[in-house]
Amino acid sequence: MMILEGKKMGIQFAVLDPDPQAPAVSLGDTHVMGDYHNREKIRELADISDVLTYEFEHIDGAFLKDLEEEGMVIYPSSRSLLIIQDKFRQNRYLKEKGLHLPRFLKVDSLQDLKEAGEKLGYPMMLKATTGGYDGKGNALILDPDGREGAFFDLKGEKDTLELMAEEYIQYHKEISVIAARGDGGAIALYPPSENQHEDSILKRTVVPADVSSEVQAKAEALAKDTIEVLEGMGVFTIEMFVTLEGEVLINEIAPRVHNSGHYTIEASETSQFEQHLRAILALPLGDTSLKRPYAGMINLLGRGKKNGSPEVLGVQEVLETKGAHLHFYEKKAVKFGRKMGHITVTGDSREAVNNSLDDLEGQVLIVPDQAHE
Repeated sequence: MMILEGKKMGIQFAVLDPDPQAPAVSLGDTHVMGDYHNREKIRELADISDVLTYEFEHIDGAFLKDLEEEGMVIYPSSRSLLIIQDKFRQNRYLKEKGLHLPRFLKVDSLQDLKEAGEKLGYPMMLKATTGGYDGKGNALILDPDGREGAFFDLKGEKDTLELMAEEYIQYHKEISVIAARGDGGAIALYPPSENQHEDSILKRTVVPADVSSEVQAKAEALAKDTIEVLEGMGVFTIEMFVTLEGEVLINEIAPRVHNSGHYTIEASETSQFEQHLRAILALPLGDTSLKRPYAGMINLLGRGKKNGSPEVLGVQEVLETKGAHLHFYEKKAVKFGRKMGHITVTGDSREAVNNSLDDLEGQVLIVPDQAHE
């Protein structure tokens, strides 16, 4: 999606990906085939590039720092990435800067976890400090009896993963703000979006979020402060909790374009993908206004009991729906729960957008072609 936007501006792309059939490979000008942690391949990519960027944060931040010291231009910077890659380091840094987030404690032992429960109360979240996404690496501990199982489930057999405990927030809504920081520290914010998750995977986004003007102002200020203290360059996504009392707390930060911002391709004057390119290439940031009053997005996750080549069911229904747009990512294998595409809907009211998303959600499926489920 970033390449599609960049090609409009005449930008050439080299892609590092271990999969010879990765969706970006068919669009890019050059493919460097290699693992995201293969330093030789990362250097090969750097040698043929003017600027390096990434849309996946589980990469070798330390090596990116080495490349920066050699003069390579990388955005977001290794500094931003290394802070965000470790949730405990990130939270400690943000707390020191005075930003609002749930209470948290480092957990190195069962005794630490016991003490964390006494301080943070139950339910309580236990998180791996590195490597988690879409709910992986997290465990909800409902009561003291669940401590030991959660601890060893996350630690695993190798016992090398570091953990932290986090206060469980009884939130009213989950929202996110897509923020871009560009040349000279200029910042552009997209309207807060309201997100719904299922099994810790984003299911639906509707924008603007159905929150008060006071909550919106808090969310936008928190997003601006976050990207500034991280000295971010490019697009960052700040996921937040809105509490029952109307407070806004940081939940997660992604140093990249984000699933909750996919609606911007059709719904915004400047998509998050074009905005990211503008920011990292020191171009003026674009207008973040919505083209229509409301927009929404649903993820299309892989269905069916088997893996196989994907078949898209319900294309007719999408194309017959006013304001609806289908995106199929051309991943060569469908797996249950894998993000295979998304649908965007724009409209003049929140109700109209939600109604269209409701109608399409059960009709559009991506399944293994042999399953027809």
